[in-house]
Amino acid sequence: MSKLLTRFNPAALALPAGILTLISLMIVPTPAVLLDVFFVLNIALSVAILMAAMNAEKPLDFSAFPSVLLFATLLRLSLNVASTRVVLVHGHEGGAAAGHVIESFGAFLVGGNFAVGLFVFMILMIINMVVVTKGAGRVSEVSARFTLDALPGKQMAIDADLAAGLLTADEAKARRREVSTEADFYGSMDGASKFVKGDAIAALLILTVNIVAGFVLGMVSHGLSAGDAAEKYVTLAVGDALVAQVPALLLSIAAAVIVTRVSDSRDLAGQIGGQLANPGIWLPVAVILGAIGVIPAMPQTIFVPAAGLAGWLWHSLNKRAARPAPVAEAPPPPDPGRIALAEVSDHTLVTIELGYGLVHLVDDRRGSPLVARVTGVRKQLSQLFGFVVPQFRVRDSLDLGPNDYRILLGGVPIGSGTLRADMVLAIDAGEVRSGANLPGEATLDPSFGCPALWIDPAQRDLAIAEGYLTVDASTVVATQLNQLLGERASALFGPDEMKAILDAVKEHSAGLIESLTPQPLSLAALTRIFRTLLEDGLPIGHPLPILSALTLAVQQSHEHERLVELVRAELGGMIVGRICGPGERLPVLTLDAQLEAAIVQGLSDPVTGQPVIEPDLARSIGEHVAATAAERGAAAPLALVVQPRARRTLAALLRQRAPGVLVLSIAELPAAQPIEVISVIGAPAPPSIIPEPERAYA
Repeated sequence: MSKLLTRFNPAALALPAGILTLISLMIVPTPAVLLDVFFVLNIALSVAILMAAMNAEKPLDFSAFPSVLLFATLLRLSLNVASTRVVLVHGHEGGAAAGHVIESFGAFLVGGNFAVGLFVFMILMIINMVVVTKGAGRVSEVSARFTLDALPGKQMAIDADLAAGLLTADEAKARRREVSTEADFYGSMDGASKFVKGDAIAALLILTVNIVAGFVLGMVSHGLSAGDAAEKYVTLAVGDALVAQVPALLLSIAAAVIVTRVSDSRDLAGQIGGQLANPGIWLPVAVILGAIGVIPAMPQTIFVPAAGLAGWLWHSLNKRAARPAPVAEAPPPPDPGRIALAEVSDHTLVTIELGYGLVHLVDDRRGSPLVARVTGVRKQLSQLFGFVVPQFRVRDSLDLGPNDYRILLGGVPIGSGTLRADMVLAIDAGEVRSGANLPGEATLDPSFGCPALWIDPAQRDLAIAEGYLTVDASTVVATQLNQLLGERASALFGPDEMKAILDAVKEHSAGLIESLTPQPLSLAALTRIFRTLLEDGLPIGHPLPILSALTLAVQQSHEHERLVELVRAELGGMIVGRICGPGERLPVLTLDAQLEAAIVQGLSDPVTGQPVIEPDLARSIGEHVAATAAERGAAAPLALVVQPRARRTLAALLRQRAPGVLVLSIAELPAAQPIEVISVIGAPAPPSIIPEPERAYA
């Protein structure tokens, strides 16, 4: 019992209890005193909703408005039904029989004249239906249409910012939720405006029923004359209609305020006041009112003071605008003995340093061409590697020459070059027409070492016609950055990137992540495994099969090298499929059995436990594989299949000598994969057969 009471939440029963109360008002007879309480509550609720709509900074701050409007409309209709019952049953007893609120609206606000009350009610209804509700409904309809049309574009913009690293995964998720909520809100508002319109029509019908039924009941059931019946019943019916119509008008205004709002950091009063506080607005107002006031037929006692008030507003606002802005308090002088951490450390992994002559490449006034290129490189690398590459930093450096630049990874230079920022680099990629004579400053392309020329931009068309590849200075830096970092995917991958991958997979495969981390594999262990896969050239853009393979591998071993080999063996089909289509024969190289046994059973590195290949033998194997790959061409796939223990050593060997050759262990080769052995490295040459000399026969 105590456990049940602990879970009991009174707030959760408030809404069901309120709906039950509304239904009870329609069905169960309600005393006049209780009816007065509900009428006052209805008016207070309408005012509160209007104030909430006016104080919201943006429409989504009051996203519950469509539902609130529905319940407020139901409350008003329930009160109409309850008050109709009271008016028709007790109307003959006098005005107080239906409660003091209805009596006050029927007698005091319209002077006891039911004809005046009818006209006031009709005017309020026209204002509500024709002006406020119709306009708010039209704005809601257009806003809903435009919001839904813009939804795909907003989603694509969020995805682009996420891919470019401008948003984190959590920020992108919050943005998507906000966009979806905005579409739902305006769609709901488009339908919610119909509630107010329907409520106004229902009020008109209820008023008609009350008047007709009051006449009939008064004269037939209670023996009243037509005048007495009109005085008693029609007055109460009009008072009842006015009691309901005033909150309805307030809610219509609140709906119009919500749908016509624009996002701003201020509430509606502050927004309007700030935009009407321009002194130039009020001087013409003062002049026009003064000119109208001097006309003899006009009431000068009203126009002249109004013109003076507008002139005073202009003078006050003009004086406030001319007032100097408050001077911010000067910060205390820096402490010369204090050294900030930002002055001595760089928290960015990749840094591009520029000489002072190249700073204009990142100048916002010139479009920041280098920043745009670098952002494109970062997005391209993220798509290639399968994780969001950390942001790059571009800064100037006084240690460099004016036209020099340098690329650092973790503070270590990995590339550099010299640029002519106002010139174009014409690169000879092997397609330059023989005999071409293009004037320029000879240099080498820093990315690939091709001969090149720095030429004037006016000669760009001529260079293209001669067969040169022309690029600007920012493209030179971006190309070298892409080439250098494309070979160092593992160096860019860290625990933060690993955690982002795990969080993304956890959204739809929570059980898979919980079975891996934090036990039996920590975040650091997973990061190391994924970095090793990246070193082997395996992209991690599809982490689900990798993590699934890891769940099977950890059941056999927790040792890092063994886990990597087990995962690669599980992903063998995906690895081979990158270079060989389904059903095609995979061209392979193999090692001679004796040579492979010598490598596997030979010396081992005491630190890593990997086999160590004698330098001359390593050079011989590398040259053989490189020569075979060169004969087949760069477009032809080729794989070296070895024993699992020798795979990592030979992969490291061929990474520099023959990077296009895939090194596989026998365990990674799918059983159903057809292969074609191109060559066996280290096998003895086949003996040459020398034909026997012909014998001379006598």
